Amino acid sequence: MAFRTLDDLGDIKGKRALVRVDLNVPMADGRVTDDMRLRALLPTVLELSNKGAKVLLLAHFGRPKGAKHSEMSVSMVLDALQEVVGREIMFVPEIAGDVVRQSVGILADGDIALLENTRFWPGEEKNDPELAKAVAENGDFYVNDAFSAAHRAHMSTEGLAHILPAYAGRSMEAELKALEAALGNPEHPVAAVVGGAKVSTKLDVLNNLVKQVDHLIIGGGMANTFLAARGIDVGKSLCEHDLADTANAIFETADASGCTVHLPYDVVTSVEFRSNPPIRIVNVNEVAADEMILDVGPAAVEALADVLKTCRTLVWNGPLGAFEIEPFDKATIALAKTAAALTKEGSLISVAGGGDTVAALAHAGASDDFTFISTAGGAFLEWMEGKPLPGVDALQTD
Repeated sequence: MAFRTLDDLGDIKGKRALVRVDLNVPMADGRVTDDMRLRALLPTVLELSNKGAKVLLLAHFGRPKGAKHSEMSVSMVLDALQEVVGREIMFVPEIAGDVVRQSVGILADGDIALLENTRFWPGEEKNDPELAKAVAENGDFYVNDAFSAAHRAHMSTEGLAHILPAYAGRSMEAELKALEAALGNPEHPVAAVVGGAKVSTKLDVLNNLVKQVDHLIIGGGMANTFLAARGIDVGKSLCEHDLADTANAIFETADASGCTVHLPYDVVTSVEFRSNPPIRIVNVNEVAADEMILDVGPAAVEALADVLKTCRTLVWNGPLGAFEIEPFDKATIALAKTAAALTKEGSLISVAGGGDTVAALAHAGASDDFTFISTAGGAFLEWMEGKPLPGVDALQTD
């Protein structure tokens, strides 16, 4: 995968940089509750600013569906963004035309402006070439630093890259290099941890991974579907019994590809889904009819840790249990700590992504020691599915 980065820019003093960033952050009571995505744009924005470019930020916020809604204006994020960046940022209530042109004329070299929510214009999600041309008129080059939106062929993520010289920002660059190391051209053996509630939401991921990795570790509610497909009674556990044939087909593909599928053989069960209920740790063949499997058991986690110790690369998406509720977070915490320790000692490359995954690894205190944690949700999942990402493909050079 070849693409231009900020290292390929020459003298940019006084030039106008149109930079696609991710400002789609969670908010409550008018305040940003998690600024991870804001901090992710810092390296790119500050580098361009420090080199004297006029930096024009493009982003979406929410799903306004082509209509203007004051509560979805990116100006809602402006105060938090200025605090993170440490500089004053001009807000421009348009993305193209005279208002933007006049605003750019006011900017000094190195100044930063935030343009309005790109999704206020119907042409954004339609990837309208006319809108792209209008936006491009106020830029000399384009930088995409929003991998999280790269699975969308929108005007601001794909269209602009075909009009202006296009570059990957530092966050995008780091993401692409990490993903290349994880699945594109990884060091084997490769392990993948895939958790979550339902098999149906991650069918494409599982079908792609069993052809790519040496070990597939399945956790969360989806593990129950695979256990049931093997004839195990999972009681009242969350389970998609109608996907038994699908699960068995994945087993067959894994066998043909030389991939070992790991399912829990001991589990944590309860008859209640609440914090700290009475629990049992049992063999999977001993789940009672009125019980739910809510986490992977300690013996299985220890065995999975031994698997990771034999691997060179790990891709992780999804928790092993109902990690939001104690004590069903123990398996995720234990395996995350093992992965973090192996990464820290240099024997494992570990890449993780997905909203629940990021939260689970943070909860485990393991985030800082993973090689890379993606802030993307849908884009990370589609990458794991092996699907093309239009925003990435548009950056590639021949």
